[in-house]
Amino acid sequence: MDVLERERQITKTSAIGIGANVLLAGFKALVGLISGSIAVVLDAVNNLTDAMSSVITIAGVKLARQKPDMDHPYGHGRIEYFSAILISFIILAAGVMSLVESVKKIITPEMPDYSIATIVVVVAAVAVKLLLGNYVSKKGAELNSDALSNSGADAKFDALISVATLIGIGVTLIFKITVDGWLGAAIALFIIKAGIGMLMESLGDVMGKRADSEITKQIKQEIKEIPGVLGAFDLILHNYGPSKAICSVHVEVSGEDSAVDVHRITMAIQKLMREKYKFLTTVGIYAVDPKKAEERKKIHEIVMSNPGMLGTHGYFFDDEKKTVSFDAGIDFTVNDPEALKKKVVADIRKETGYTASVNFDAYFSD
Repeated sequence: MDVLERERQITKTSAIGIGANVLLAGFKALVGLISGSIAVVLDAVNNLTDAMSSVITIAGVKLARQKPDMDHPYGHGRIEYFSAILISFIILAAGVMSLVESVKKIITPEMPDYSIATIVVVVAAVAVKLLLGNYVSKKGAELNSDALSNSGADAKFDALISVATLIGIGVTLIFKITVDGWLGAAIALFIIKAGIGMLMESLGDVMGKRADSEITKQIKQEIKEIPGVLGAFDLILHNYGPSKAICSVHVEVSGEDSAVDVHRITMAIQKLMREKYKFLTTVGIYAVDPKKAEERKKIHEIVMSNPGMLGTHGYFFDDEKKTVSFDAGIDFTVNDPEALKKKVVADIRKETGYTASVNFDAYFSD
C-alpha cells in the first residue's frame, strides 16, 4: 500500500471515529446533566477526548507525509509519534480533571435521578464503542498505525467503562444509594492509566524501541538463504515513522569470494529488503577464512563457556601479529560486561596464544 492510500484510509477511519464519539458525547452529556450523574458526564468527556484524538491523528498523518528536506533527509514520519504523545497528554489531562470532580462528588454526594433514557443511552454507547473499537483496531493493525491501534483499544476500554456506569445505575435504582462519585473516580483512574500507557508506548517509539524479535529472526533467516551468505548478524532497524525504516545488517561470506561475488550478495540482500519489507538497507561484510575453522571453533568454545554469552561472529585473524578480533553476543542481564570481557580475553590468550579484541553486542537471550 502506498503512502497516499495509507493516509486516505487513516483519515477515513479517524473521521468515522470523530463522528461516532461526538454523537455519543452529546447524548451522554445531555442525559448526565439531566440526571445529575457525574459518571455519565465524565463518560461524555472521555468521548470528546477520543474525538480530539482522532483529529490529531489525521493532522499527524498529513504532516508526516511531507517530503524529505535538507534537515530531514529521511522524511517526517516520526511526527505521527509526536501526535500520539499529544493525544496521551490530552487523555491524562481529562483523567485528572475527571478525578478532581469525582472526589468533589464523594465529599458532597447527591442522589442522581436516572431514567429509562439514561439506561438506553449508556447501553447504546456500549454497543457503539465495541463496534467502533473493533473496526479501528483492525484498521490500525492493517495500516501499521499506532495512533489508530491505541484509539481502537481505548474505544473498547470505554465500552467497559460504560458497563461500569450501568452497574452504578443499577446499584442506585435497586439499593437507593449513590456510588456515582466513587464510580466516577474509578473511571478517571482508568482514563489516567490508559493515558500513561499510551504515553510510554509513544515515547518508546521516539526513543527507539527494540524491533520485534520474531521479525528480526525471520529477516535474518531469509538473508541466510541467499546463496553465498554464511551468516547474518547485528540486524538493526532504524525507524523513521510507521512507513519508513532503514536497516543495517552484517553478513559473513567466504574469504575466497571475489569482489564481484560480494557485490552480487549485497545487491541480493538489498533487493530482498526493499521489495518485501520496504527497507533501505546497508550491508557490512565479514570475510570468513576457511583455513581458520579450528581456531574459530576453539575461541567460540572458550567464549561460550561463560554464562551470559550468546554467540560469536565476525572473526578476523592476523597471524603476523598473533591477534584476533570478533564480535560476541552478550545478554543484557550480565551485570559486569567489562569484567567478563577481561576474563574472555585472558582465557583466549592463555589457551590459544592470540591477543583478542572483542566487541560485545548486547542482546536478550530470546
